[in-house]
Amino acid sequence: MATELPQAPADRPAPRRLPVLQGGVTRRTTVKALGATLGLAAFARAIAPLTEWARDIPVDRFLQRHYRELTPEAMQTLLRQLEQETREQYGAEVHIEDVKPTPGVAFGYALNLSVCNGCRRCAEACHIENNHDRASQESYIRVLEMSKGSMDMERGRVDYAGPNPDPDKFYMPVQCQQCDDAPCVKVCPVEATWKESDGIVVVDYDWCIGCRYCEAACPYHARRFNWTKPQVPAAEVNPDQAYLSNRIRPQGVVEKCHFCLHRTRKGRLPACLEACPTGARVFGNLLDPDSEIRRVLADKRVYVLKEELGTRPRFFYFFDV
Repeated sequence: MATELPQAPADRPAPRRLPVLQGGVTRRTTVKALGATLGLAAFARAIAPLTEWARDIPVDRFLQRHYRELTPEAMQTLLRQLEQETREQYGAEVHIEDVKPTPGVAFGYALNLSVCNGCRRCAEACHIENNHDRASQESYIRVLEMSKGSMDMERGRVDYAGPNPDPDKFYMPVQCQQCDDAPCVKVCPVEATWKESDGIVVVDYDWCIGCRYCEAACPYHARRFNWTKPQVPAAEVNPDQAYLSNRIRPQGVVEKCHFCLHRTRKGRLPACLEACPTGARVFGNLLDPDSEIRRVLADKRVYVLKEELGTRPRFFYFFDV
């Protein structure tokens, strides 16, 4: 596969498809517009989880502006409110930031399938780092046990057990591919998800209405829906949080991998990479010609999943041979 490197991104918002933000539209008016589009019965089913969540949030939060419309002052007020809610609901002291992309950075991820042993430590680290619900053991990463000679992820097994690695298999962790032409972004009716200048597709959990269109559109099964309020013991809450990444998500919204932006935008590595015992994971700046990720793309025969769909992932796979 010929690897197409991303161009230096322009510092501007993603293109708008629907005029949902014009005139300072709130989530309430957007939800009403969606109801008119879907019809009463379909609309009721779509927002059922949202109505459960709405019981637990202040009115001003439900009516807040879209992320890209918030002033710095409004964002700081919102972050302090979220920290207070975490104290009250989870008994944990946390610090939540709004971490912006760094100019001149476009993140990419690569995974060496020759050395991944299927241990699932990456998924465990993701679970802990991102404050996932403990009862469901949720993670943004699924590790598929694959038959050698196949790259068809639909045939992979996530429920494998017993000694691993199996010599007749290989293991392929799958998470959000951070697509340059992301289907999930295209279908969101309220622009609650978008791609930022460093290549990370993010979700504004306070703007998501829980319709799950993005979850259905993702060809990599990389999005998760919060059916219930996440349960995390106070002692296990990761206090280092960001608004668009690992703050505890409310019930009734969709979430996904965000390349640990609360870490990576500060020069640290993703939690899944640090947990990998075999060194299978490579992460870095695609715009830096001296980065390790660029060396992988230059020296290895890399693959992307479902290339025929034209989504242009920034997550690459390769073998040593």
